[in-house]
Amino acid sequence: MSTATQVIVYSSNTCTYCKQLKQYLNEQSIAFEERNIDTNDAFIDELQATVIGDTRILGMNTTRIQKALAQ
Repeated sequence: MSTATQVIVYSSNTCTYCKQLKQYLNEQSIAFEERNIDTNDAFIDELQATVIGDTRILGMNTTRIQKALAQ
């Protein structure tokens, strides 16, 4: 992963995929910023997905995550 690549995970407290994704990123030692829509209403207006660089990924998709991190 490029040091310039920022990973943002949009999540909610009840999202199973969000929990799986955060666990996966932690296991891979990939730093990320979590934006929880349950704790900050401002995030509701933003994209509810994972953002890696310019790539937006919906749900838990390890293939797309790895591809985006490799760019």
